[in-house]
Amino acid sequence: MNVHGYRAALPLLRRASLPSTDGVIVEVAAPSGGWEYIDMGAYRLRAGQRVQRAADDRERLVLVLEGRAAVCVGSNDYGVIGSRETVFDGPPPPVVLVAAGQPMDVVADTGALVVVAGAPGGEVRRTACIAPEEIRVEARGTGRTARRIHHLLPPDAEAGRLIAFEVLTPGGNWSSYPPHKHDTEDPPREARLEELYFYRFAKPQGFALQRVYTADRELDETLAPGDGDVVLVPAGYHPVGAPAGYDCYYLNVMAGPGRAWNFTIDPDHAWLMNWDPTAPAAPGEVAR
Repeated sequence: MNVHGYRAALPLLRRASLPSTDGVIVEVAAPSGGWEYIDMGAYRLRAGQRVQRAADDRERLVLVLEGRAAVCVGSNDYGVIGSRETVFDGPPPPVVLVAAGQPMDVVADTGALVVVAGAPGGEVRRTACIAPEEIRVEARGTGRTARRIHHLLPPDAEAGRLIAFEVLTPGGNWSSYPPHKHDTEDPPREARLEELYFYRFAKPQGFALQRVYTADRELDETLAPGDGDVVLVPAGYHPVGAPAGYDCYYLNVMAGPGRAWNFTIDPDHAWLMNWDPTAPAAPGEVAR
């Protein structure tokens, strides 16, 4: 095990499969071999299928990424929610934050793609449904690094431990760029955050190239995630390239000891920095 707690045996790429009887296409359990915080399941549900979690000590996010589903958390019935047919249709999805100690129940109203992610509960315990129009939208980068960011649950949101974003990257462009890392708890310079990427592609045969590497190259892997796959980033820099012709979507979920998103750019590539992380857009607007 290295200083980041990463074990070489931890597989970083988790391949999607056809839906199981309960709709699961890919899932990640925690903890596992240096993966401490995040659990996640992606479900391709038929109308009437459900996903449930009992009350426990984990904070959760429920994301109806495609289609529509009814969501209930404890005594809070949010009704049928959903904002798009595919992740490429434009608006962000509604976000349901589930405080630790609350049960949740999701029932698909139509065919739906639902992600449930969790992490240990933090000091803040909040249950809420965040509407698509409340979510900040940012145009980040220029030229071949241009992409669109949906701030689903940013660090300045009231929550215990989870952070989440969506990123849409046109084919031929680079994302999570320039390469950056957040694997060391050294405030205010850097915060330790595990991160996972859940991928979709506008063309289902699409793929991305993602490199995950540390400065000492003790960890140095190049992966080719496809539609529905998940990449784990326990440590290191982690840029993403979308091959020409394959518009790329990924959902980022992060969690760690705290909720600061402080990161360090790879000094070899810092000259490529062309966006300001301190200037997010207002809700519903686009930053330039």
